Amino acid sequence: MSERLRFVLAARKHKATFTSLCAAFGVAPKTGYKWLSQFEAEGPGGLKDRSRRPKSNSRSIAPEVAERLIELRQELGWGPKKLVVELEKERRWEVPAASTVGELLKRRGLVNPRKLRMRNRQPRTQPLRHADKPNAVWAMDFKGWFRLGDGTRCDPLTVTDAFSRYLLCCKGGTFGVGGAGREVWGELVRAFREHGLPEAFRVDNGQPWAAPKGQLAITKLAVQILKLDIAIERIEPGKPHQNGRHERFHLTLQETARPPERNMRAQQQRFDAFRRIYNERRPHEALQQRTPADVYVPSRRKFPTRIAEPDYPHCFEVLTPNQWGLVTLRRHQYFISVATRGERVGFVEVEEGCFEVYFCKLLLGRIHTSHPDLGLVAA
Repeated sequence: MSERLRFVLAARKHKATFTSLCAAFGVAPKTGYKWLSQFEAEGPGGLKDRSRRPKSNSRSIAPEVAERLIELRQELGWGPKKLVVELEKERRWEVPAASTVGELLKRRGLVNPRKLRMRNRQPRTQPLRHADKPNAVWAMDFKGWFRLGDGTRCDPLTVTDAFSRYLLCCKGGTFGVGGAGREVWGELVRAFREHGLPEAFRVDNGQPWAAPKGQLAITKLAVQILKLDIAIERIEPGKPHQNGRHERFHLTLQETARPPERNMRAQQQRFDAFRRIYNERRPHEALQQRTPADVYVPSRRKFPTRIAEPDYPHCFEVLTPNQWGLVTLRRHQYFISVATRGERVGFVEVEEGCFEVYFCKLLLGRIHTSHPDLGLVAA
């Protein structure tokens, strides 16, 4: 106090420049001007140290707002950013920042600390780059199975739109046992009738969309999908990150199995409730905090009442594999696939004695009639 008072009195006498006076007292000119202003406004008492406590707390939340946030957290299990969006929809609260909500959840013990881990960042892959609109790519997979209360195994079949993240199908069942292609096809038909047809499916290399044996790895389910003019994109074996959007969704779906329900009927009711909230209420950060229902629109390609047989150009030779998947071409038999038995398969000669084999628009491989022992060489 005495040093500050000496400085102010010396400054008021104007016997030295203000800059040199500040240098003599070892203070910055900004501090010197502050002391001089405080003295002129309040006298010697203005030179006392003042509290550095903020006049207002930017992280304070009104009690009623805090309680509403806690209710939403317990009901929905969402993070701070999504809770802020949900609170804004109610239009009756002063909405705090997401960071402030995060601190509130930590104080209330509603956040489990994350374990830090090194991430192996993988580059994006080409097939998903064209998912630039709804229904360009649908992702399909089974979530990891779990046991229900009655001991039944539950393999949830999930289908999402890769662009809007819209959950098109979430069906519990025992699909993972033996492939269950017929049951999966039934669920896909329901989705097709409700939402229309996509341009492509994004799947892994497991059953029932890929056969575990045979060089073509084509299944009866894949044949039915191809006949609807829907392309099938398979990720590379052992690289689930190539279908990363759908895999990440499965982490969110885990909340429906904590804990599992007592039976399949109750578990399906839980899936249905989750689907409504996920599509219509839960905002998505990649969609600028919009919900999938705000972005998704049904496909203009409707599911036909009758699935047409594959049609090929006039230059193609069309053959039908028998019950063992064999066709006869130029007096020799070739194995195509058991999945294509009874279906129309197209053969076109691209070079002398070299035929490309197609099912719908999918190139299966090539046959060299001069070397029939090679059989069908997969593409």
